[in-house]
Amino acid sequence: MQVIIILMQLAGAVMLLLYSTRMVRTGIERAAGPALRDLFLTTRKSLVKSAGVGVLAAASLQSATAVALLVGGFAATGVMGVTGALAVVLGADLGTALVVVFLSLDLGWLTALLLLVGGFLFLKTDSRMAKQIGRVLLGIALILISLSLIADATVPLREFRYLPEIIAYLASDPIVAVLGGAALAFLFHSSVAAILLFAAFAVEGMLTLGAGLPLVLGANIGGACVAVWLTRASHIKARRITLGNLGFRVIGALAVLGLMQIVTLPLDRLAASEARQIVLFHLMFNSALVLVFLPAVIPSANALKAILRDPSPSESVDPPRVSALDPAALRDPRQALASVLRELLLMAGTVEQMLTPVMELFDTAPPERLRHLRNLDVEVNERHSEIKLFLAELSQQQLNRDQAVQLMDYLDAAVALERIGDIISKDLLRAVAEKHDSGSQFSDDGWNELSRLHARVVANAQMALNVLVSDDVDTALQLVEEKEKMREFERTSFDRHVARLATGTPESIATSDVHIEVVRALKEINSRYALIGYPVLRQTGMLRDSRLEKATSNE
Repeated sequence: MQVIIILMQLAGAVMLLLYSTRMVRTGIERAAGPALRDLFLTTRKSLVKSAGVGVLAAASLQSATAVALLVGGFAATGVMGVTGALAVVLGADLGTALVVVFLSLDLGWLTALLLLVGGFLFLKTDSRMAKQIGRVLLGIALILISLSLIADATVPLREFRYLPEIIAYLASDPIVAVLGGAALAFLFHSSVAAILLFAAFAVEGMLTLGAGLPLVLGANIGGACVAVWLTRASHIKARRITLGNLGFRVIGALAVLGLMQIVTLPLDRLAASEARQIVLFHLMFNSALVLVFLPAVIPSANALKAILRDPSPSESVDPPRVSALDPAALRDPRQALASVLRELLLMAGTVEQMLTPVMELFDTAPPERLRHLRNLDVEVNERHSEIKLFLAELSQQQLNRDQAVQLMDYLDAAVALERIGDIISKDLLRAVAEKHDSGSQFSDDGWNELSRLHARVVANAQMALNVLVSDDVDTALQLVEEKEKMREFERTSFDRHVARLATGTPESIATSDVHIEVVRALKEINSRYALIGYPVLRQTGMLRDSRLEKATSNE
């Protein structure tokens, strides 16, 4: 019975650790997500800068996996190359190692201050930015508390009679220890949490250095496996990035494991305690990976391209279209509206497939890809027509007030998505054709501006889908706020473009019409996505007369 209580306490502390890291990541994403995305796109031509941005992003988000998924999405849209994305991910793993070093310090004195300041900002201020900063501070405080709880929960385990034998076995069989560390990191979906747990065990004298170091190597592999798993159905470029990062970790871990069988690493010169040595070993391992593999990302990207080849046109046959609209559901308005929502999600997914590769088409536009996008637009139009007819039939049924409002909201969403498809197929694809017909090239500054704008719109498209499914007020608010930010971005981009024309930049002069057309098209697409957030805000009284009012409720 005592063992069950101890394990429950340990599991609860670990869950608090996982929740806390997620809380910090959520706060950073909501406070500075677009800024981080913009930062990635300014480092396209420097591998060292890309790695540095990866360090900064992972240290902020406390998750290399989140960074890998983010740059994987950029690679899929064509605004980042696989080589630059691999450099970012290498830096991201180093960033999480720095986070582990910081969190492993004796920061008990800081916990109360973080709770006080974070709680005040989150609960007592109206500013959205202040609230998210408060969320981050509260998350860090909870991480420190969870580590303390882990330490307390593991104290009785030192008396477990079989513990010395288990630790001795792991130390004598490092392969098993590596596999165990990988499994634990994959289970947690966080190498940060796994390594902090190992350090906590070492503090309590439960884990020796001989077993701890292979566990750390395994945690690095397991953390990379998480990103591979999450991108298993993603664009092939995203899969190349996560698979490449896993390859770096496996090769590095095997090399270090072999080295440890030959020589004894002088970790005692870095720190006296074994817990501190484990943490610093993790930092050194990731630093070494950056130094060794950063110069090799270009040949690595070429090797990954040979391993994961682009599908041939014959392998890219469009699957038959499936509709979620069920005429039999018209007798029950709730079921009918649910089927409309599923159809809207299918429609939104198709539109996102059209939007995602747009920037890549400005580099190369194979005729089969253009035909595929136009076929997707035909599918979007068909879904739009079917949704309209289905809702028209549903409107003849007995609907209560909420159902009637939801019907109109779904109709508005369908119209918005259909218009986005038209903008992509008519305006953006026409701009692609004009650019290739003229043989011109964007200036570096112009391309970076368009890439950042496109990446932002793609991210907002995903937010719109989340709002459609969840009716989350925070996400809807952020989505609508992005509309104003996009308006400012358009003005700034136009001013910069005019400045480049004034200085006689040849590329800007040659692509001026295309540049302006793309900016305007992306801005309108973003505005259409923002419309999906309006009904949620209207229900909470945060949107009246088509103007966003200042939110006064706590997030």
